[in-house]
Amino acid sequence: MKRWLAFIPLIALALLAVLFAGYSLKRNPQIQPSAMVGRPLPAIALPALETGQPVAVRDLATGPVLINFFASWCAPCELEHPALMRLKAAGVTIIGVAYKDAPANSNAYLRRLGDPFAARLLDRDGRAGLEFGVTGVPESYLIAADGTIAAKFTGELTAVQETAIIAGTRR
Repeated sequence: MKRWLAFIPLIALALLAVLFAGYSLKRNPQIQPSAMVGRPLPAIALPALETGQPVAVRDLATGPVLINFFASWCAPCELEHPALMRLKAAGVTIIGVAYKDAPANSNAYLRRLGDPFAARLLDRDGRAGLEFGVTGVPESYLIAADGTIAAKFTGELTAVQETAIIAGTRR
């Protein structure tokens, strides 16, 4: 009887592993709830990528706009870049935030791939990312005309999300 008591922690660990595996198989990593959706845009100022002068994000995000967190070191950001260029061509205003990146690297990245952004900001230490609830890059936030966060897109943008963003900026 006492021998079976020694196996109880192992059995409990196996049950936890089964629960976590079941959760991860049901979960879509592209859909992430955001506590910020429906809330006003954070009142933060970030340095402009080119000049280093502080710019209030709320001053730039007038009307429907997409805020995209990216980094030169981020492979999915590079894969997402053509989608951002298509959105720019469709007339979507995009504000780019270089997340935890060196300004020289961000500028080289934009020169190499093209610049889809109406404004380029720098979040060198990731504090603005914390304000928005960024979990990793790339991440994009659709800002409604009233200054609230209408949607959060985690990871590389899909064609369906591009269509939703274009529709969301036409309102």
